[in-house]
Amino acid sequence: MPDNVTSLFRSTAAHSPSMAALTRESDGAGPVDFCIPCNPYFPTPAMFEEMAARLRDIITYYPSSADTITAELCSLLRLPPQCVAMGNGSTELITWIDHLLVRESLAVPVPTFGRWTDQPMETGKRVDMFPLQESSGFALDLAQYAEFIRARGTRVAVICNPNNPDGGFLHKHAVVQFMDAMADLDLVVIDESFLEFADAENEPSVVQEAMLRPNVIVLRSLGKNFGLHGIRFGYLVANPALAGRVRSMLPKWNLNSFAEHVVFMLKEHGAEYAQSLHQVRRDRMDMSGQLSSLPGLTVYPSQGNFLFVRLPVGAEGTVVRDRLLTEHRILVRECGNKIGSSSRFLRLVVRPQVDVRRLVTGLEQVLYGTSRRGAAVPEQATGTAYSSGTAAVDRLVTQTNGAGTHGLAQAAGAGMPLPAAASAPAVGPGGGMPVPAAAGLPQPEPQPVPQEAPRPQPVPQPVPVPQPAPQPVSVPQPQQLPQPAAYPEPAPQPAPAAPPLAPAAAFAATAPAPMQVPPTTGPTPPGVPARGGLTAAQVRGTDGLSMAPATGWPGAQSWPDAAGMGQAAG
Repeated sequence: MPDNVTSLFRSTAAHSPSMAALTRESDGAGPVDFCIPCNPYFPTPAMFEEMAARLRDIITYYPSSADTITAELCSLLRLPPQCVAMGNGSTELITWIDHLLVRESLAVPVPTFGRWTDQPMETGKRVDMFPLQESSGFALDLAQYAEFIRARGTRVAVICNPNNPDGGFLHKHAVVQFMDAMADLDLVVIDESFLEFADAENEPSVVQEAMLRPNVIVLRSLGKNFGLHGIRFGYLVANPALAGRVRSMLPKWNLNSFAEHVVFMLKEHGAEYAQSLHQVRRDRMDMSGQLSSLPGLTVYPSQGNFLFVRLPVGAEGTVVRDRLLTEHRILVRECGNKIGSSSRFLRLVVRPQVDVRRLVTGLEQVLYGTSRRGAAVPEQATGTAYSSGTAAVDRLVTQTNGAGTHGLAQAAGAGMPLPAAASAPAVGPGGGMPVPAAAGLPQPEPQPVPQEAPRPQPVPQPVPVPQPAPQPVSVPQPQQLPQPAAYPEPAPQPAPAAPPLAPAAAFAATAPAPMQVPPTTGPTPPGVPARGGLTAAQVRGTDGLSMAPATGWPGAQSWPDAAGMGQAAG
């Protein structure tokens, strides 16, 4: 493996180079893969031997039609074939959903699977991004999300359950309530690509409910569950009209011979599949405990086959990623290029304990300096030895719930100017972790503070960083945004004395009653998170949707079908 591996990540269109590319760079042996979320226990060695014995026939001849393969899968899952469309991976289905069913706008919580933000933006749709807050553990509050969708006027809503990359889980009853509340939208998509790994409920899937509703699609993956990403196969479930519309656009032979062979051999291996899910869930608990023991590392609750972790203060994710790969031959997913995340976060796939011990050892050496190259982050309470300014600014934002330097000044001393408050290393809210000195931050960041600190009264609570930036633009140039569509002219007339340069006060007078943040005028520019997102204080409650305790794993003798309903004996 070359010493400078950053170029491998920059030269790929994906978030990480493929395993084939990494293998070519490393004398024919790839790294231990903590990046691609794949089931490491399925197929079994015996199944791989069977496929290897049939390799010549599999790759020589055409597969059967997609209808034939879909019918076999539906027989296994006990689903009506007219409600199912199989694709060459879930990404193909997301592409067709966007082209056929998303007319103008789509809402999605972020961070999430990148194709749900990138695909509609590539076709010119407005993407309204609902920011999940780190202070609430990236939990999705469906009530707040619904209000956000109404305020934006979005026509398509997406939920990933469990969410990628954090593994956040929503209970079935809450998802069904959300589907019914959004019955007037063009489309509601529930992406259940990782739901097979969840154990918070016995039957968490909403596929049965989706088939009865006119505007709901449930997306499911097969490659992740079955440990076969390279085959590229997945499916969606919807009412016959929706499923048929997507199915009619798919090529006749969009599924390959490997996909057909695997689907037809699954009915003989239900017990092994159930056991593999059982083992992944056990490994997830063990891996979470081992990672949580590392000082300064935060591990978020997950119901997927991966864990979302925040690196210690000062750690730069790209540095950690590159050193793990070059020094320890471990590949991890650094999430700095994922919208709504930053380079302080990694997504780590659940793997067997022997691999996890290797990962923990590598992290200890990279993070805490037990190797010849030294640590990527400072020792506890040593101050500001940051590997990059990005990590310092990132901590500043997260410690203030998105209020930036103004929020830090308020937390330090009720409006005290930032340079005076931050000149000495103050103890952070978590206790024992020093606040970085002002000198450790980029110079443009603290400049606006003296202007904002004396006037806290228009801001009832911290406002996300992206919010203030576009607001002053709409005051001097009202003609450039379609303002009448969102703000009727009679509304501001009773307050003619309001100063024109106080956007916060103007928004407060016109904001809808249920929302604590102002709606915006005009569409969200492509690639920009929707203005009108919620602060951490507003999303902190879960309204009874907090994660339930684990209820155990399915028995190894029952086949847990992908509808979650299942129990066809293997």
